[in-house]
Amino acid sequence: MCEANAYLRQEGKEEMFMEMVDKVTPGEDGLVLEDIFGRRKIIKARIAELALVDHRIILEKQE
Repeated sequence: MCEANAYLRQEGKEEMFMEMVDKVTPGEDGLVLEDIFGRRKIIKARIAELALVDHRIILEKQE
């Protein structure tokens, strides 16, 4: 499987935001993350880091 887990980095700490993310696309309201089951979450954030070997997406929230 090639999916990754998305983490939200705040104040130097990383908190799980979404598991088994299959797709990340930019949208009008922010990033749209979709998991392998088709569930979606939208967050106003930027991608701070992609660690593909570790299957990690690090996000930093934007206002």
